[in-house]
Amino acid sequence: MAKVAVLGHGVVGSGVVEVLMKNTGNITQKAGESIEVKYILDIREFNDLSYKDKFTKDFSVILHDPEISVVAEVMGGLSPSFEYVRACLEAGKSVVTSNKELVAAKGALLLNIAREHNVNFFFEASVGGGIPIIRPLHQCLAANKINEIAGILNGTTNFILTKMIHEQMDFSEALALAQKLGYAERNPAADVEGYDTCRKICILASLAYGKHIYPDSVYTEGITKITLADVQYADNWGGVIKLIGRAKHLEDGRCLIMVSPALIARTSQLAGIEDVFNGILVRGDATGDVVFYGRGAGKLPTASAVVADIIDAVKAAGTHKSLYWVDDGKNWAINYKESETAFYLRLTGKPAAELKELAQAQFGEIEVLTQKEQPADEFACVTQSINEGRMDELVSGLTAAGACVASKIRVLEY
Repeated sequence: MAKVAVLGHGVVGSGVVEVLMKNTGNITQKAGESIEVKYILDIREFNDLSYKDKFTKDFSVILHDPEISVVAEVMGGLSPSFEYVRACLEAGKSVVTSNKELVAAKGALLLNIAREHNVNFFFEASVGGGIPIIRPLHQCLAANKINEIAGILNGTTNFILTKMIHEQMDFSEALALAQKLGYAERNPAADVEGYDTCRKICILASLAYGKHIYPDSVYTEGITKITLADVQYADNWGGVIKLIGRAKHLEDGRCLIMVSPALIARTSQLAGIEDVFNGILVRGDATGDVVFYGRGAGKLPTASAVVADIIDAVKAAGTHKSLYWVDDGKNWAINYKESETAFYLRLTGKPAAELKELAQAQFGEIEVLTQKEQPADEFACVTQSINEGRMDELVSGLTAAGACVASKIRVLEY
């Protein structure tokens, strides 16, 4: 019998305990032996639970118990999660986690510690909740050179944009609904400003390309400035607006990685992913495009991924060699201003005809967009592909000429 400990009894932690207890027979069959939760670490009291005797407030009890072979960290945050995970690995205990912040910040270090002590650090649940993506990247797609990864990696922002697209809610109304339904926190910044998506694409890029990429090196832009006017112009153009995290491997070994809203065509495999669902496109040189789709968060979907990692950790004879990347001290993410893309622009502040002339003078050939009841002092267009740094200069030129750049959104092809 394998005995495990769960650090944290919040939404995900309680789900992990529930799945382990409810699916005992199936889990035993898959693991080759039964798995028992011996300890649950939490500072709160849970006297009404049938397994209340498993709770402890003392981490050292778990750390120094030789019977504990696997620890599930589902507390979130960096501290004390990092200290606890590091101590467990150094004590010869495998660790599984759903903590994207921890993996994005400390993944290379923790993977190296796990390797030094011949145990495992697994984190399938840190990206995509219940969607299998970590294991496919380093196992199923191992024969591929991963050229690009792009995805809708945050269910909250996708829910908000879906409501804006289909029910014409403005951003604040859709956010309030997401909060009411429990999809968004009281402080939604991590979601709507793109930080959550940034951590996830950093994890995927680090795994795919073998070099640790830190979130603070990644250009990150959220959805707070998206308006219903932008949604309508996108619809008339033939697409939708999504928050996209993307990473592209470049010939010189560096990586173009960023998070931003984007116009994508309705024909894209990512365009139809709606509500709280996530979708991750992996572009391999042998497989072509492969898309992973499902619920990106939630109690039981995330718990399912954590428990799957527990099963793998119990079965493992030693460190899994393919789940690994290094921090060599270099910044492998290029400055996003070196890249090129097309842009959607919405201009205001002058009559539409004057704004069109200004746009044509700055960008040359443009695709003019329209919408119903378009204001007389508004103009929208899509530019040709242009260098990001040059785009900033041209936008400054528009501003100097008296135009207000109300929206600037990248146009991507997936």
